[in-house]
Amino acid sequence: MRLEGIFARIDFFSARETFWDHHAALQALFEGADVSARADLKSDLLQELERQKLALASLRHRQNVDLTALDRLLTDISEAISEIFSCTGKVGAHLRENEWLMSIKQRMSLPGGASGFDLPAFHFWLHQPVQQRRHDLRQWIIPFQPIQNGVRIILNLLRESGQSIPYVAESGVFQLMQNNSKTAQLLRVSVNDAISCVPEISANKYAINIRFISVAGITRGSPCDCDTSFELTLCQL
Repeated sequence: MRLEGIFARIDFFSARETFWDHHAALQALFEGADVSARADLKSDLLQELERQKLALASLRHRQNVDLTALDRLLTDISEAISEIFSCTGKVGAHLRENEWLMSIKQRMSLPGGASGFDLPAFHFWLHQPVQQRRHDLRQWIIPFQPIQNGVRIILNLLRESGQSIPYVAESGVFQLMQNNSKTAQLLRVSVNDAISCVPEISANKYAINIRFISVAGITRGSPCDCDTSFELTLCQL
């Protein structure tokens, strides 16, 4: 989910035009390289994609299955598996092998470190025509796309695997005991926008605990003491 958020920022800022946007896109790209540098990331993605491919293929002969949608999803999974297999080395290695980019990354880790007098070559690039900047960003982003596609498919399947159930947190507190054989991998909590509170969640294989916190402006907030309606989705692949 961290990678999903980072990739969303990269896509958003790289599609825009100002040099501040492309500065932010490059900063997000460095974050993506750090988060995706785990040695087991590709193997974990491949293992889960293969598992989902087998599970979905077994649905083909069931009644009321949309075969067109199923075939489309299986094709997407097969393409994602093939793309990840084709990746060589660690994810983001193309950035770490670029001395110029690494000098920028090192300075960006310091408060105000990417100023023009610190990185004149970087600021020269930021003031190149937008087409040139977009071209360069695209070359740096493309090697991450197999991972991005794999993460997107798995998270979409996970989020769609559960059913939303309405509950009420009495005095802002809620607890749900879990069946150990069906421990949720992801919790989704939906609250009406008109309710000025946010959930704080703690969970283990035995129970899910949710406490709603009232928020006002930018203050941290305090525990909510009123009954709060919400929807809870337990997602599990």
